[in-house]
Amino acid sequence: QVQLVAAGGGSVQTGGSLRLSCAGSGYTARTYCMAWFRQAPGKTRARVARTDSDGTTSYADSVKGRFTISEDNDKDVLYLQMNSLKPEDTAMYYCAAAPRWIVPLKSTDFTYWGQGTQVTVSS
Repeated sequence: QVQLVAAGGGSVQTGGSLRLSCAGSGYTARTYCMAWFRQAPGKTRARVARTDSDGTTSYADSVKGRFTISEDNDKDVLYLQMNSLKPEDTAMYYCAAAPRWIVPLKSTDFTYWGQGTQVTVSS
């Protein structure tokens, strides 16, 4: 059974940094696509960053140049390094996984979800 446990959220001021982590189990990392999503109150869940098992990464325009997604496949941990944080980055952040062959892009494509970790950025 696939399990994802997200951690690392918190409260920071504008310009600060946080690193989120997502510990996975029950799957073979190299056959899965991983992603981070976020959802602010009253808004739909949106993909922030995505990484495929071949190392390909993609980012939402709003976070390009500030966020970096990475994986430690030996430890089955997914990371999201977030720098130069802005108040509009405030949201609940979720990690997600899906078998690579699905070519998951939107939230409904992802099969497995972590519990979410809150990020709050104050001005």
